[in-house]
Amino acid sequence: MSSQAQQRQILVTSALPYANGSIHLGHMLEYIQTDIWVRFQKLRGHQAIYVCADDAHGSAIMLRAEKEGITPEQLIANVKAEHTADFADFLVNFDNYHSTHSDENKYFSELIYGRLKEAGHIATRSVTQYFDPDKGMFLADRFIKGTCPKCGAEDQYGDNCEKCGATYEPTELKDPRSAISGATPVLKDSKHFFFKLPDFQAMLQEWTRSGALQEAVANKIAEWLDSGLQEWDISRDAPYFGFEIPGEPGKYFYVWLDAPIGYMASFKNLCARTPELDFDAFWGKDSTAELYHFIGKDIVNFHTLFWPAMLHGAGFRRPTAVNVHGYLTVNGQKMSKSRGTFIKARTYLDHLNPEYLRYYYAAKLGRGVEDLDLNLDDFVQKVNSDLVGKVVNIASRCAGFIHKLAGGRLPSEEFVKEHLKNFPNDSGWDVFYDERAQRVIEKEIEGAYERRDFGQAMRAIMQQADFANGFIAAVAPWALAKEGRNEEAIAASALGINWFRRIIVWLKPVLPKLAEQAEQFLNVQPLNWYDYRTFLQTHQLNQFTPLLTRIEPARIEAMVEASKEDLAANEAAAAPAGNGELVKAPLAAEINFDAFAAVDLRIALIEKAEFVEGADKLLRLSLDIGDAKRNVFSGIKSAYPDPGKLEGRLVLYVANLAPRKMKFGVSEGMVLAAGPGGEEIFLLSPDSGAKPGQRVM
Repeated sequence: MSSQAQQRQILVTSALPYANGSIHLGHMLEYIQTDIWVRFQKLRGHQAIYVCADDAHGSAIMLRAEKEGITPEQLIANVKAEHTADFADFLVNFDNYHSTHSDENKYFSELIYGRLKEAGHIATRSVTQYFDPDKGMFLADRFIKGTCPKCGAEDQYGDNCEKCGATYEPTELKDPRSAISGATPVLKDSKHFFFKLPDFQAMLQEWTRSGALQEAVANKIAEWLDSGLQEWDISRDAPYFGFEIPGEPGKYFYVWLDAPIGYMASFKNLCARTPELDFDAFWGKDSTAELYHFIGKDIVNFHTLFWPAMLHGAGFRRPTAVNVHGYLTVNGQKMSKSRGTFIKARTYLDHLNPEYLRYYYAAKLGRGVEDLDLNLDDFVQKVNSDLVGKVVNIASRCAGFIHKLAGGRLPSEEFVKEHLKNFPNDSGWDVFYDERAQRVIEKEIEGAYERRDFGQAMRAIMQQADFANGFIAAVAPWALAKEGRNEEAIAASALGINWFRRIIVWLKPVLPKLAEQAEQFLNVQPLNWYDYRTFLQTHQLNQFTPLLTRIEPARIEAMVEASKEDLAANEAAAAPAGNGELVKAPLAAEINFDAFAAVDLRIALIEKAEFVEGADKLLRLSLDIGDAKRNVFSGIKSAYPDPGKLEGRLVLYVANLAPRKMKFGVSEGMVLAAGPGGEEIFLLSPDSGAKPGQRVM
């Protein structure tokens, strides 16, 4: 621990990703933001611990597992493996990543519920809900569809109309049906359990104005507080994937009750493997440690009303602060699958360096709750200009002269200062040694990181990079060397290398991999935050190798096209949409017989089937359709890992579908397949006796 500051005990969490789908770039905004802040605190020598987990309970998990023919436990294990790999490759460094479907979470959920019940904060009463008689389960609002009672729009969800914006009770829907089975639901009574949130009105009014929330968030919460808090339904009926309420067979904790408790469970799991950690020191009522939650603005009510009230009522400490961020847009619009801007983390990683996105997010993130736009053209320009053109450029311009003129060894600082006197002040070297100015910039960067205003920190750091590049351009060590003024060239280059080192220290929370590569070049131990105050001297450098390369626009185009490919391969499958939700592919609008008859459906023979280089999910199929040959790209690779076995097979083929231009070529039509996705995709084939080219009636 550096003597620069007294060590703090800090526990940090991000919202738990739902174990029902892949991580996308909207999710990554939060985890990158949190990781940067934790890395900054660790670099300063504080005990900063970052825990997270998969949110693994709820009806959506149960239904998806059933659809895929696996157990919920298998599903959440598969998704957790995918999530942890994505986070690791984005350099998000959790101290522990756990699951809400764990012994620790069961223990704390039951403990908190038991304490709340004993203190009189739990109520019970009968609730009338829609029930699916075919599925044998009560239906949440999102699993009921029907006709809007306000505007008459069909196929609307049970709580709001996407066409007119009206909100209503599910019982107000006209012609309701179950979105799961299609059955007509019936009303049925059930005993439910409620958390008496109004008991904590006064406490929450005080805590939400204590500085624990951003002002905009506190103002929003005040609207709920001023209108009067309502009791919160914390139970669900079987069948349900989650924890059964103690002593109440067939009744389960609602996923949002045990989800935030997952923060405690993950930390407890870490404590069991780390003897020096004391759970009560961080979560006990009298804890002096700091507790921070990073979340998106869509789940503010759970984290700023329900969660602190649950903790307080059960005898635990409340959060020090809840840090809220906005949504991610891409090119100024909501992420879109059809435009290829709904980009999965893995799709991005297949095409681009994760640190490019880490830097871009940092450069755009303030401490408010405004939405952040990932403009792909600006993304390319900013990364290429700032990271390659400014930061890495400093080292690449100076390293060669140190190796060529000084055998790769940096001179002493006295040597550097002596020769810098030969350069005019307006060359910029004095900026590096202006102690007053440096104290200001140090305070600005450190303060911006601390308050999560990463955009301000990046601007200040890039200003230093501009100063360094301006100095190098002004003194031109290459010209000095050509004139035989080798000592001056060495001094100028040594100052440039030290300026680069200083900037790398400041960027290390954002760009840990680049920092690691820079440390290798500088031939130093891992840099800590306060190393920017020292001068690297009389020290041997390693050979310089390129640290970052420019983003080529073609890589962005390929990533966008690959995201469209993901859509084509999965468009018929159910898709995850946040905590506890499952968006089913809606029924298409009805068509008349003439429109159906216009589809040219034929028998096709697969003459050749092969992998597509660079595509994760596509196979290239060469088809004989009787009077012509066609080329089709089909997203069935996961189901047919040995494409050669498809050759000679007859399939159903849509011959008059408009050709689709893809980055791999033109796809002429479509072969028909069915199934939930992944390995369970089945090409549709005719009975024996069919021949290529025959029309299907």
